[in-house]
Amino acid sequence: MTVAAMGRLSWAGMPCLLVGLVAVVARAADIAPTDKRSDYALMSRETQAMQDDDLANPGMLFVLDGEALWSRKDGAEARSCADCHGDAAASMKGVAARYPAYEATLARPIDLEQRINSCRATHQRATPFAWESKELLALTAFVARQSSGIAIAETADERLQPFIAAGREIFERRQGQLDLSCSQCHDDNWGRKLAGAVIPQGHPTGYPVYRLEWQTLGSLQRRLRNCMFGMRAEPYAYGAPEHVELELYLMWRARGLAADAPAVRP
Repeated sequence: MTVAAMGRLSWAGMPCLLVGLVAVVARAADIAPTDKRSDYALMSRETQAMQDDDLANPGMLFVLDGEALWSRKDGAEARSCADCHGDAAASMKGVAARYPAYEATLARPIDLEQRINSCRATHQRATPFAWESKELLALTAFVARQSSGIAIAETADERLQPFIAAGREIFERRQGQLDLSCSQCHDDNWGRKLAGAVIPQGHPTGYPVYRLEWQTLGSLQRRLRNCMFGMRAEPYAYGAPEHVELELYLMWRARGLAADAPAVRP
């Protein structure tokens, strides 16, 4: 991204930029469970209405494309997702609410997009979808949609604990030319106004999300890279372990909140 392009980003594209000028140095305590709010709860009524109406929510177009991909036979095995998993409404219910999940063959967690591509490579013997491709976003959105309204799970897998801790360290680490951390925005300053908009708590309940700024659907990893650009920090590559660790911590942090993909966000 060029410096000129960064200058054109709205506050939503780099949410920590101005907040850091007034943020206190000491990190505030974790958000109390009684104060936990999804980003949906802090949006305008108009944006909430767009998300709530399946005919108005532009993310639902991706869900429909994902439904078609679910049943499409692909790869050298000429198999579809449905051939293995059957009706997604039953087999995928709650799945997105418990990802990232531990993958024993890699001895580390993977996120939902990585699971989809792993299934393509292993079971369909098909080429994995590219990150942020329409196909990967659509199939992820379709799977995630099956968990709408389900509470994000409290992980019981002890193997994930060190990765949650690693994700928390990234979330709280000051980084980039602006020397900011994710927690300074989303723990310390949530609910305050920046450029007339409310700073959210940063919970990943609705990914993939349709962002009005992007005018398309995007993954959580895209959003994290967007924030790192705003902090003027070097973003992690798509699929990097650090991204998955941060995703895992954010899901742990959002535990108990209802999944609502595909969400609409400003």
